[in-house]
Amino acid sequence: MAALAAYVEGIGLLGPGIGDWPAGARVLTGQAPWARAPTVLPAPECLPSAERRRTGTVVRLALAVGLEATARAGADPAALAAVFASSGGDGQNCHEICQVLASAERQLSPTRFHNCVHNAAAGYWSIATQATPASSALCAYDASFAAGLLEALLQVAVERTAVLLVAYDVGYPEPLHRHRPIPDAFGVALVLAPAVSAASQASVSATLTAAPADDMADGALEALRRSIPAARSLPLLAHLARRTTGRVVLDYLGGQCLAVELSACP
Repeated sequence: MAALAAYVEGIGLLGPGIGDWPAGARVLTGQAPWARAPTVLPAPECLPSAERRRTGTVVRLALAVGLEATARAGADPAALAAVFASSGGDGQNCHEICQVLASAERQLSPTRFHNCVHNAAAGYWSIATQATPASSALCAYDASFAAGLLEALLQVAVERTAVLLVAYDVGYPEPLHRHRPIPDAFGVALVLAPAVSAASQASVSATLTAAPADDMADGALEALRRSIPAARSLPLLAHLARRTTGRVVLDYLGGQCLAVELSACP
């Protein structure tokens, strides 16, 4: 596979003990310790009140990191094509639907129905930002972040336009949790552009490799990386936080991994 390249212009991050990208960067560079705490999701004030009431954790998470990334890039979210990647979508909504279907009253509310689709976050994003460019939603189980990154880089290369990548995962309630034990919500977003600009933080170039995926040197952060699929992005985010030139290998599919070469922009 030929290398796919782009420039990172903005980053959004939200997860356990991490409130935004600057807080995450301090943890990833060793300037601050990481302390596990429940992920705190902001209210989706960007949505009209009727839609705001219908949103679940997954939508609030995706909107929060997507808006942070576009703001830090100085980009208009309405003008960006977008790729949304999640290993399982809305776990709470899935649980509620299963409960209804297992009961005597098998009548699903319209809200449950339209939130159950995998591209629900993409739909709410278009409502919140008035975005009209194409968006896509994909799932690749624990490799969903790398798959989303590949898709976004491909779109940047082919269309020669900036693309927003939003990767996010939330947990399931019991009894689904014991079969898919995601402990908390974690989301990351990257604005990727085809050419260097004043907003560029680093260049990235990705190819497939047989090399093993990188882990985190800090044991607590490694446990976080392994426990939430979207957190498989942490080795890449650590390089971006340190603004270093180097190579990071991310979990992917079929016995292969995704090797990403990074070079910090001046």
